[in-house]
Amino acid sequence: MGRLILVACALPALVVVGSASATIVPQRGIGGVTLGMPQAKVRAVRGTPVKVRRARNEFGRYTVYRYRGLVVTFQGNANVTSLTTSSRLERTRKGVGVGSTEGQVRAGVRGARCRTESGVRHCFLGAFLPGRRVTDFFLKRGRVSRVDVGFVID
Repeated sequence: MGRLILVACALPALVVVGSASATIVPQRGIGGVTLGMPQAKVRAVRGTPVKVRRARNEFGRYTVYRYRGLVVTFQGNANVTSLTTSSRLERTRKGVGVGSTEGQVRAGVRGARCRTESGVRHCFLGAFLPGRRVTDFFLKRGRVSRVDVGFVID
């Protein structure tokens, strides 16, 4: 009987650990990577990216790490400035993520506001002002197709 209890207690712990890396934390991060995290820490958490791209835009140099289901951007090449997922595996604590309906986003993400702008339907947290954090749930045909967590640059 003692072994059965030990196994039953250990199994939920494994499930929690396994799902900890598959988490969207609004205004903070996705998949164990958080805004402001340095490149070395991202590699420690996620491993070697499938692809790395370095380039320059109107805001300066930047680097993009591509992982399966996660894109991590370092505008300025130092720390994470945005994260994007289109993976159905990444979910909020309440189960909201790619594939969720607008109603599920409204019910499961406290404070989410939904609107159509320039023909794009999305639900978001935060303010689109420079330096502010935003979490954006993009909708296609009534369901979340992508989730972004990032700093507003301009």
